[in-house]
Amino acid sequence: MLIICYLLLMLRVGRCTDSLIFETKTVGVGDDVTLTCTRQASEPKTRLFWIRLVSGDLPELLGGTFSFDYDGVNKTPRITAKQEPGAFVLHISQTKLSDTGVYYCVKVKELDMTFLNGTFLRIKEPDVTAVVQVPPSDSVHPGDPVTLQCSVLSDSEKKTCPGDHSVFWFRAGSDESHPSLIYTHGNSGDECEKSPEAHSPQKCVYNFSKNISSSNAGTYYCAVASCGEILFGNGTKIEVNMLQSNPVLFLLCAALAISLTIIAFLIYTIKKKTCGCCNAAVVLETNASIPRGDQQSQQRDEDSLAYSAPSFITRKTGKAERRNVKTAEETVYSGVRAL
Repeated sequence: MLIICYLLLMLRVGRCTDSLIFETKTVGVGDDVTLTCTRQASEPKTRLFWIRLVSGDLPELLGGTFSFDYDGVNKTPRITAKQEPGAFVLHISQTKLSDTGVYYCVKVKELDMTFLNGTFLRIKEPDVTAVVQVPPSDSVHPGDPVTLQCSVLSDSEKKTCPGDHSVFWFRAGSDESHPSLIYTHGNSGDECEKSPEAHSPQKCVYNFSKNISSSNAGTYYCAVASCGEILFGNGTKIEVNMLQSNPVLFLLCAALAISLTIIAFLIYTIKKKTCGCCNAAVVLETNASIPRGDQQSQQRDEDSLAYSAPSFITRKTGKAERRNVKTAEETVYSGVRAL
């Protein structure tokens, strides 16, 4: 940076001040970066510029604006320079390794150039390229041992920090707001295999075994920490099948279903009997409400129907009855003779 300032001083076109803010940012490939520069709207004849210095190349102008409010935007396919309230920002989307360099915000007022702030942006490619989790193939029952597998792909040639990566297992239950740490692997060198092919990634496989109970249901995550960054896997969801694995619970459910069926049948039978009693009571109440004259008329009709039926009962005639009949015949005969 000092060499650049000395060169600018020799050209009499710029100067470095003690108030220069310089920082370093490190991001991964594909990340988005926003650099901010303070803008004073009270300086009407001032312009601001973003300049990038890359080793081996000439300075590159990325965008410029005025100090006062201005709607103009300088935009390239991945870099955008525009105004925001009180600031002039530079936004880089989907960073690449070629974006590594020094970025300066420069203020130009008439023939005076001032470097306001500088940022050394370092783009690094992570050594861990993928974390893949393999879910269990069969359904899980309480008490069954479950083995979760986590495969870590890394490139040791691109590693930017010393030491091996660390692997952790987290579990996120349905009643927990944040995942909880449940296991940490030791030395990672024992589970890693180097591919014989040149420039091929290194594969490390980590297994985590546990006897699952009903309280262990949830989503298990494999996390890899390397060079100050943590990369999580896609997660493995463990659901405990309680109904098929517990015969006692199954029998209780069957007994409950049978009990409900019996109760429903008893309710139907009692309701049917109650309806029969209600019908009989209604008939009695109807008969009681009929007037007495109508009841007598109804009784006579019933009696007439009873007497209208022919009778086939034969009775034997007694002696007294035969005498009465004979006397009556004689009386009739005497009356006819008198005539």
